[in-house]
Amino acid sequence: MIARVQGMLATKHVDRVVVDVHGVGYQVFVPLSTYYTLPDPEAPVTLLTTTYVREDTLRLYGFATQQEQALFELLLGVSSIGPRLALNMLSNLAAADLQQAIAGADIARLQRIPGIGRKTAERVILELKDKVSLLELPIPAPAESAVRADEQLVGDVISALLNLGYKRTEAEKAVQIIRARQDEAPALETLLKEALQLLARSR
Repeated sequence: MIARVQGMLATKHVDRVVVDVHGVGYQVFVPLSTYYTLPDPEAPVTLLTTTYVREDTLRLYGFATQQEQALFELLLGVSSIGPRLALNMLSNLAAADLQQAIAGADIARLQRIPGIGRKTAERVILELKDKVSLLELPIPAPAESAVRADEQLVGDVISALLNLGYKRTEAEKAVQIIRARQDEAPALETLLKEALQLLARSR
């Protein structure tokens, strides 16, 4: 079991990174909350990791904090919740907000996450309500990032939204609305957060 990966950040995308550890590249899948904290490529990085093994699958999932990792592992214990959906939940809601939604039995808030229907939301609350109450989950501060070229920025944000389960038409519309409100190209994280908030309100 690989519990931590420490090395040089080779590449990063909104849903995964590659960490170079003494010449070996480890692909690690991450939630947006962790992505926001990542440095630029070629900088040192440390990620806490959960190793996910099945008959034909071996993947690493990485986190900036123990709290995010603990919540991810709790979600994996819920029937019908796999690692991709658990990561998606952490990407759509900050860990502290997700904890609050589960502990407060906020079914409506959970249902706004793509891939989470009423039955799944009810199951998550039933199985985790007491457990998440024991976790201390501070809201992580988003990291600053350099401003990207506008076309690349829009493409990256749309790609991230597609990975989170949104349809291309609604992703493109949300990004267009947010960009129309801004005079200058924002950081990717800012545009992505605002697009997610807009999509959540429209559901």
